[in-house]
Amino acid sequence: MVAQAAHIPVHLGAMPASVEAVQTLAPFVPGDLMVLNDPYLGGSHLPDVTMVSPAFTDGPRRRLIGYVASRAHQSDIGGMSPGSMPIATELIQEGLIIPPVRLYRRGQLNEDVQALIFRNVRTPDERRGDFEAQVAAQRLGERRLAALATKYGPRVLAKRMRELLDYAERLTRARLQRVPDGVYEFEDALDDDGATHEPVPIRVRLTVDGPEIEADFSGSSAERTGSVNAVAAVTRSAVYYAIFCLVGAGAPLNAGCFRPVRVVLPQASVVSPTPGHAVSAGNVETSQRIVDVMLGALAKALPDVIPAASSGSMNNVLIGGFDPYRQRPFTYYETLGGGIGAGPNGPGLSGVHSHMTNTLNTPVETIESTFPMRITQYNVRRGSGGMGLHRGGDGLRRSYEFLAPAQVTLMTERRTIRPWGLRDGEPGAAGNNSLTRGDGTASPLPGKATFQVQAGDTVTIETPGGGGWGRAPTPNAAPGA
Repeated sequence: MVAQAAHIPVHLGAMPASVEAVQTLAPFVPGDLMVLNDPYLGGSHLPDVTMVSPAFTDGPRRRLIGYVASRAHQSDIGGMSPGSMPIATELIQEGLIIPPVRLYRRGQLNEDVQALIFRNVRTPDERRGDFEAQVAAQRLGERRLAALATKYGPRVLAKRMRELLDYAERLTRARLQRVPDGVYEFEDALDDDGATHEPVPIRVRLTVDGPEIEADFSGSSAERTGSVNAVAAVTRSAVYYAIFCLVGAGAPLNAGCFRPVRVVLPQASVVSPTPGHAVSAGNVETSQRIVDVMLGALAKALPDVIPAASSGSMNNVLIGGFDPYRQRPFTYYETLGGGIGAGPNGPGLSGVHSHMTNTLNTPVETIESTFPMRITQYNVRRGSGGMGLHRGGDGLRRSYEFLAPAQVTLMTERRTIRPWGLRDGEPGAAGNNSLTRGDGTASPLPGKATFQVQAGDTVTIETPGGGGWGRAPTPNAAPGA
């Protein structure tokens, strides 16, 4: 992997796996374009649809020079509930599974494959638009890569790509050299797996040896009945993200950064499940906890560098049903921000996405003008950040009033196990989900749930705050105390 956008880090380790997975369809010719979403064959979870296409030089003797890959989270890809992130116990319940297949052959659309995909989703017209946009991105990437080959020549381009990878590796090794050698361990847990109420422990043992590092997840939970299993590519993505945070934004984001990093994954575990296990929450929630244990272990090596735990959840909200006003089915998916953990240099930010997600806020006006919902409350959840010398950032509060019946799925974390603080900082507040019926009856909701709502019902999501950093000053302490 020579270059990648840094927008959503959960894809760092999974995109190269997708390019590798489509090699079963080789050889390729200009105009070919492959599609897949199978988490066990290069994907992450089923809503993330990946496209891969070969790029060739221009001219009569076209030469393969690389691949372009893109990934787009679809708001629905079928399965047992709208949004395709249900409270599932097996992968097949989560949606349509697409192995690596050719969507285009020599530039011609395989209409049978496309028809099969769109027949298995709830909002086919929306999916068609998303697929066409993604294909357009692929074609633009192919043209730009070909333009580089024309400008520099294929050999020079390949040489510079290798040099860019080597440069990223040198920067990573130089940063790891500044981490004290040693073994650093940390354990954290998910609240539950959605199928049982038992916590899901995740443990890492970091071994730093000069310019190299090993992350060993032995001792983590066995694979679970629920959907919190994270496929190996997602786990590697979380590890790579934590390491890249150390290296800093000045380094090019490519596979060279990961050469000094070794990841040990126990088989049949929550961080490397066997095929067939449900994985939808593994991508969005378990990846966050893997980052937390990585940073927790690194904090033992670099106590004055690493921040406290952030909200630790993407706070996934999935809604679907029939819109009586627009006379069409709808699916809606969004993730909500929370508090960032405080660090040695200052407090954490409030109401933003952290770590493995980086999606933007969905404007209230967009929701209300597109779906049969009204946002009745949207504000910062004051006081939810952990106390400390530096306070953790606060979470958010968002309330959805439904104007029509719908099915709702919540896939959230840190509702019982709070984001930890560092250096005597206090943990951030846990998140909270609740349902208020149209008659005013209110009840709490679990972190992971699928349920029906009626017109007039309101669902409120309160997201976790970040952990505090450092001991909070004693009130009325004498100067210098």
